[in-house]
Amino acid sequence: IQKLCDRVASSTLLDDRRDAVRALKSLSKKYRLEVGIQAMEHLIHVLQTDRSDSEIIGYALDTLYNVISNDLEEEEQEENSAKQVDDLGSQFTEIFIKQQENVTLLLTLVEEFDFHVRWPGVKLLTSLLKQQGPQVQQIILVSPMGVSRLMDLLADSREVIRNDGVLLLQQLTKSNAAIQKIVAFENAFERLLDIITEEGNSDGGIVVEDCLLLLQNLLKNNNSNQNFFKEGSYIQRMKPWFEVGDDNCGWSAQKVTNLHLMLQLVRVLVSPTNPPGATSSCQKAMFHCGLLQQLCTILMATGVPADILTETINTVSEVIRGCQTNQDYFASVNAPSNPPRPAIVVLLMSMVNERQPFVLRCAVLYCFQCFLYKNQKGQGEIVSTLLPSTIDATGNSVSAGQLLCGGLFSTDSLSNWCAAVALAHALQENATLKEQLLRVQLATSIGNPPVSLLQQCTNILSQGSKVQTRVGLLMLLCTWLSNCSIAVTHFLHNPANVPFLTGQIAENLGEEEQLVQGLCALLLGISIYYNDNSLENYRKEKLKQLIEKRIGRENFIEKLGFISKHELYSRAAQKPQPSFSSPDHMMFDHEFTKLVKELEGVISKAIYKSSEEDKKEEEVKKTLEQHDNIVTHYKKVIREQDQELEELKQRISTLTSQNEQLQATVTQQVSQIQQHKDQYNLLKVQLGKDTQHHNSHGDAFQMNGIQTEEVSKLKEELEDWKNKHELLQGQLKEKDSVIEKLSSSQLEMGTTEQASQMNKLGGLEHNNELQKELEMLRSQIQLQSAEISKLQMENQKLQVMNATADPALGDGGATAARSSELEGRLEQEVKELKTEVKALSEEKESLKQQLDSSSSTVAILQDEKCKLQREVAESKKEQDDLLVLLADQDQKISALKMKLKDLGVPVEDEDDTESGDQGDEDDDGDEEEQD
Repeated sequence: IQKLCDRVASSTLLDDRRDAVRALKSLSKKYRLEVGIQAMEHLIHVLQTDRSDSEIIGYALDTLYNVISNDLEEEEQEENSAKQVDDLGSQFTEIFIKQQENVTLLLTLVEEFDFHVRWPGVKLLTSLLKQQGPQVQQIILVSPMGVSRLMDLLADSREVIRNDGVLLLQQLTKSNAAIQKIVAFENAFERLLDIITEEGNSDGGIVVEDCLLLLQNLLKNNNSNQNFFKEGSYIQRMKPWFEVGDDNCGWSAQKVTNLHLMLQLVRVLVSPTNPPGATSSCQKAMFHCGLLQQLCTILMATGVPADILTETINTVSEVIRGCQTNQDYFASVNAPSNPPRPAIVVLLMSMVNERQPFVLRCAVLYCFQCFLYKNQKGQGEIVSTLLPSTIDATGNSVSAGQLLCGGLFSTDSLSNWCAAVALAHALQENATLKEQLLRVQLATSIGNPPVSLLQQCTNILSQGSKVQTRVGLLMLLCTWLSNCSIAVTHFLHNPANVPFLTGQIAENLGEEEQLVQGLCALLLGISIYYNDNSLENYRKEKLKQLIEKRIGRENFIEKLGFISKHELYSRAAQKPQPSFSSPDHMMFDHEFTKLVKELEGVISKAIYKSSEEDKKEEEVKKTLEQHDNIVTHYKKVIREQDQELEELKQRISTLTSQNEQLQATVTQQVSQIQQHKDQYNLLKVQLGKDTQHHNSHGDAFQMNGIQTEEVSKLKEELEDWKNKHELLQGQLKEKDSVIEKLSSSQLEMGTTEQASQMNKLGGLEHNNELQKELEMLRSQIQLQSAEISKLQMENQKLQVMNATADPALGDGGATAARSSELEGRLEQEVKELKTEVKALSEEKESLKQQLDSSSSTVAILQDEKCKLQREVAESKKEQDDLLVLLADQDQKISALKMKLKDLGVPVEDEDDTESGDQGDEDDDGDEEEQD
């Protein structure tokens, strides 16, 4: 070994060094210690300097692996020297990682694609992590892209490297949340689930097992990764894992292991120790994707191995725990039997059957507890199967209540305990059901009257059965009586119960019986604390005095403390799932430990309280109850109002939608009516034409009749035209008067300013145009009046012709030629009248257009008039200001003249100065100079 180390250190030829490293590799398995001590430094130097040659690097890595790894030695070494082997691997690992650069170098080598470098590098790094996990994890975490480089191993096409990469990541992610998060965010979930699918899910080999163990490492107690797993919709991808076929015989050991790990992975996501919000969202996702339904199928399937069935029951338990939707679904699941029975009933049958495995019975109890956890509806359904009104009289089907009662009073103590705990969970935090359960009556034997369930429980207690049975019954009674005064009254009503409890507590018994004594003390304490003093002989004060006399307060408190000090109590308090190493250790239930914690201190205080304090406490309780009642009343009122509001909102929305629909139908109907009207008018016109055509071929008398009708119609039309003509003339006159006023006002204002004169010129031009248009309109109106008079003349002629035609009708054949002549003339005249009417209507339209144009010009003129008026007003204002200034100057001049007169200076009068011309003004100027 020494010579080989020297060759590695001193040889200049690469081949020589390679041969020396190969020789060291072959010796490293047998002479591990010697090679490790002498060659490690040289091998690390080779890794640093000879990176170009993959073969020598591969030999060096294999040699280091043989030195550091304990896997090979553990197979050969015996158990007594195993510890020494562990120490050796650990010591060599410590030497290797002392220089952090060595681990960083190893990470870079793992990146190499060459199989002879990458594979031994992965194995060596895995071995380092096994020996000194936390230290190596820390080095990898601080090295740049350390974790990301290792994640690439999962994408390697060579299965050996990929599978060893999974093992490496298993060691890397152990108990390190930071690395777990990095690995998860490097898309580990996607890659691992792909590998599991490729390998055949639960039917896959050991690779599936390794992937599942790595997934557990990533998800267990890591809320961030659990949330990421759920948000990434990876829960949906777990469903195919549990698609087990009908033929369930001959499961391989690997399949059992894989399915076991898959179920554990589901439990990791819905564990009661996770934050409630995260658990709840995962439970909902499992229901919506059909995972819970798949698990229930396995639960009810035949031929499933016992340990898989047990783990499936535990998994279903945690998937439904505290989730109302899932609990409701589980209640509806039926076993594939004939007739079909509810899954709950089938499971309870297994729980109270002493021939079933102990682990399976514990799992069923846990499932029942989880089904009832925060599920008042489920609790009510279970208790209702015990009540007299709902028990099946025919006895065809066994109910859950009957099974629980059967288990409660069977000879098997384990069945007694399980049934008592299950029934206690049906009453947990539900005062209504505690009261209802008092109604349950049991037929003990033929001929004897029925006994209440409460009485039967106390009877069995007093008979001195096994400790496990008594502990179970006492837990049930404590749960039943806590926070239920009516149940306490029923319990105290039996005169044998209090003496039995005081007798049990007062005795000095062995260690096993101490637990029973503690529970008896707790039950008696509950009977005092929740006593409403309705029974005179068992009032709070009297029971306290009884304890003082028979037991002693200190002794009572000491016995009460036995419960929480017990080792089995501490174990049960840790987690909700009942996990016991043997049936003898099955003593306490997790929920009951919470109740003991809550009541222990309260009962201790209640024992030492005086009657006055009790009274005060009762008064406080009453006021609190009243307050609670008021609060609940208002809550109820608010709830009702909320419901009413919701209903009203719904009604409003429905009414609005109905209104919209009705409006749509109304508009549709209106359009339909309009269509019908149009069609009707068309038909009417067509009918009128048809009748006219038909009548034109009739006799002369009918023809004359039609002519008279048409003449009357034409008369009416002429009257209308006359009226319209008069109206138009009146409107024209009004417009003329407005235009004349505007023109006169413009002429008056023309002398103000130059700008206004320009406006006036534009206005006058506009007026001229308007006057021309008016003259044209007048000429048109004269023409129209002439036409109208012509039409009137023709109308008179027609009337005369009608008058002459009437007596001639009697002549018969002699007047036929004359009547035909008249008809021709009339037709011609009617046509002429129609053409004239058309012309008149066209003229009317043109008149309307002219009126519109004249009205627009009037509006423009009015605007111009307003502008001129404003300018006139401004000029008037300026004139007024000038007048004011002139008046001021006149006053000043007159005052100056008065002063001059006073001084004796001759001053001319105003009349003289005003009558003087321009030359006089110059003289006045000279005089003023002299002055």
